[in-house]
Amino acid sequence: MKTTLDVRGMTCGHCKMSVEGALNEVDGVSSVEVNLETGKVEVTYDKSKVNLEQLHEAVEEQGYDVVA
Repeated sequence: MKTTLDVRGMTCGHCKMSVEGALNEVDGVSSVEVNLETGKVEVTYDKSKVNLEQLHEAVEEQGYDVVA
């Protein structure tokens, strides 16, 4: 399953690495692609192992806002 998260607050390479790292640690996530310019984060995941709420929480724990 693939989803795109709209993440606010990412401004630099460190931000990108923080978000990618947090999402890649979530069990069931197979790939993460962050676009700093648009604030979009494309996540490919196994919906039988993880849900959208868990993806949002992983990003928000890093200090960024996910816009629904």
